[in-house]
Amino acid sequence: MVDRVKQACIVSVGNELLSGHTVDTNAAYIARQLRSIGIPTISSHMVADLQSTIVQALRLAAEEADIVIVTGGLGPTDDDLTREGFSEFLGVELELREDLLVRLGEYFQRRGVPMVRKNALQARIPKGAQVVPNEWGTAPGILAEKDGKVFFALPGVPREMERMLAASVLPRLRAMASSQAMAVRKLKCFGAGESAIAEMIGDAMDRDRNPLVNCTAHMGVITLEIVATSQTVAEAERLAQGQEAALREILGLLVYGVGEETLAEVVGRQLQRLGKTLAVAESCTGGLLAKLITDIPGASGYFTRGWVTYSNQAKVEELGVPRELIERYGAVSESVAEAMARGARRKARADFAIGITGIAGPDGGTDEKPVGLVCICVDVEGQVEVVREVFPWERSFVRLRAAQTALEMLRRGFSR
Repeated sequence: MVDRVKQACIVSVGNELLSGHTVDTNAAYIARQLRSIGIPTISSHMVADLQSTIVQALRLAAEEADIVIVTGGLGPTDDDLTREGFSEFLGVELELREDLLVRLGEYFQRRGVPMVRKNALQARIPKGAQVVPNEWGTAPGILAEKDGKVFFALPGVPREMERMLAASVLPRLRAMASSQAMAVRKLKCFGAGESAIAEMIGDAMDRDRNPLVNCTAHMGVITLEIVATSQTVAEAERLAQGQEAALREILGLLVYGVGEETLAEVVGRQLQRLGKTLAVAESCTGGLLAKLITDIPGASGYFTRGWVTYSNQAKVEELGVPRELIERYGAVSESVAEAMARGARRKARADFAIGITGIAGPDGGTDEKPVGLVCICVDVEGQVEVVREVFPWERSFVRLRAAQTALEMLRRGFSR
C-alpha cells in the first residue's frame, strides 16, 4: 500500500476563463494525463490575470499538493503575469536568459516575421528556475522547486501545453511517482437515483478508503468511479477489481455497463448477440430514441426502422392504433403506448419494439396528466411491459429520460 501518494494541483490563469467566454479544457486534459501515470489531482483553481492572485493561488496550491501545474499567462502582453507571479512566490528576481532570447529571434526569423520588443519578455524567467522547452510556440515553460514541492508553468494555448506536457513534464513526474500506481474503473448505473444507490452501497463511499468510490449523476445515469492506489499497477488493479465485484453484488441489474458505455451500446450488443431486430415508435421523444440507437456503429444490423407519429392521425394511419383507444384513454396513456409498440413490431416484422408517448412540455399538462408524464411500452416477441413515469424538469430532460428508460426496459427485457 502507498503510504504517501503524491498529488497534484492545477492552476488555470486567464480573465477569459472567468468571463465564461473560454472553457477551461486545459485543466481537464492535464488531470486525465496525470491520472494515467498514477498521480491524482487533489484540486484545481481558476484565477484572473493579476500578479497578487497568481501568487495567492500558488501558495494555496503548495499547501494542498506536491505537484503544481499552472497554465496560461506566459504570453508577451501586459496581462501575462504568470512569470511575475512565479518570481514573487519563489522570492527571486526575473532574469533575462540570453539563450532564450536567441531562440526567440530564430523562431521569428524562420517564420519571416520581425520580432517585436515585447516578445523579449518571454525570455525572462525566475532566477534559478529551469526552462521547459517549447518547440511549438514562443513561450518557454518554467520548472521550479520550493520546500520539496515541484512547480510547472506552461502556456495556455492547448496545442503547445499538451505537447510540452507530454515531452517534458510527464516523463519527470512519472519518475517522481514510480512507487505509486492507480487503477480506475467505472460502473454505469440506471434505474435508481444517486441517493438511493449511495444508501445501498453503505460505507463504500467513505473518503478515507482505498479504493475510493466517487459518484456522479448525469441525466439519470449514475456513474460509480472506483479509484485504487497501490505501489504497482497489478496490486491497484486487484483492489479495483475487488471493489467492483462488491458493488456489482449489491447493485445487481442496476449496473448496465462499464467505462463510458451508453445504454444504447449495451442494448445494441445484446441484440447482436441474440440475432434479434428492433423497431421503435415515438411521439414525445421526436426521434431521439432512434438517434441514440443509430449513434452506435453497426446499428443497421439490428435496428430495422422507426416511426415518429407525433399526431393522433399518424398513430392511427402509420401504426394501426385504434382511434377509439385514443378517444377513450387519450394519446398519452399506457394503452396507446402498448398499441404503438405492437403496431411497430408487426409492421416492421421485428422481434422487439418500443412505443413512447408523453407530454414533454412546457405546456399541455393537466392535473390528471401533468407535464413530464410519459408512457412507455416494450414488446419483447409479443410479451409487453408498460410503465407510466412522470419525469421532472424541462423538455429536453423529459425526452432524454424517456428514451433512456425505454432502452433500460429493453435491456432488462432480454432476461425475461
